[in-house]
Amino acid sequence: MSDSVNQPRTFEVLTAAPVRARRKPRDWPNEEKERLIAETLLPGANVSAIARAEGLDPSQLYGWRRKALSSGLVAPLTETAKKEVKFARVEPVASSAVKIVLGDVVVRVGGDIESDHLVKILRAVRKA
Repeated sequence: MSDSVNQPRTFEVLTAAPVRARRKPRDWPNEEKERLIAETLLPGANVSAIARAEGLDPSQLYGWRRKALSSGLVAPLTETAKKEVKFARVEPVASSAVKIVLGDVVVRVGGDIESDHLVKILRAVRKA
């Protein structure tokens, strides 16, 4: 048997830093949450940048946003939501006259109308 008393030994000294106390979670008023969520729903908004600017963890803002969207009370804005949707109906006819229906407006033109003139008429009808 070997003599373990005379063998060199290595020791590692471990030091520990005290654990920081958890900071108290900030209680965000509903008005602030609504304002931040509305900002994130704007087209081209960067949710992470908005959260960091407010001193908020991005995952928290994503959670609020997800909860608001799933509730059905809010919806993201889209470019198409701003535009009014109009439907056009074209009915084929056997005569040389053409009837174009745009919403509640009816435009009747003869078959000999020039296309440039027809385009001007239709643009004027859409603006009205």
